[in-house]
Amino acid sequence: MNEREIEWATLMRAANAGDAAAYEKLLRDLARALRAATRAGLLRAGRSAADAEDVVQDTLLAVHLKRHTWDATAPLGPWVRAIARNKLIDALRKRRGGAQVSIDDLVDVLPAENAEPQAPARDVERHVGALPERQRDVVRAMAVEGATSHECAAKLGMSEGAVRVALHRGLATLAARLRQQD
Repeated sequence: MNEREIEWATLMRAANAGDAAAYEKLLRDLARALRAATRAGLLRAGRSAADAEDVVQDTLLAVHLKRHTWDATAPLGPWVRAIARNKLIDALRKRRGGAQVSIDDLVDVLPAENAEPQAPARDVERHVGALPERQRDVVRAMAVEGATSHECAAKLGMSEGAVRVALHRGLATLAARLRQQD
């Protein structure tokens, strides 16, 4: 382990213990290192480095969501590199073989999509109403009313993390119910 990875592990331990400043520094340091590595990976694959920032953000989000799974006795570098590698592979697969073509010139030629919603609004509202209270309140505030996670957390007396979890679970439940309905 080099000095940088030792510092990252120390910062992650502090972040997992609740030190917001350490977490912010860790994410900035990781973003810098990930940008360079991601650009190089994209170029090696014959792709434009223009997509690097999307991959970096996906990687940082995965680190954030999975940081509780990191073993604090293990080095952080290999754990982050594994996540970054997988996110880079995902990005390359997603864009495999597809030339990017602007559709701006085809607006008048392409037929309009069917404006019919997949699920009638009353069915969606019925399913939202069947969610547990916290999930229902969060889904309505954020997905229907357009509140931010910060606004929703303040309104409902929850942490922003709890709001994001409730939103994710509520939307996953709604998606599953709507799929069953179809």
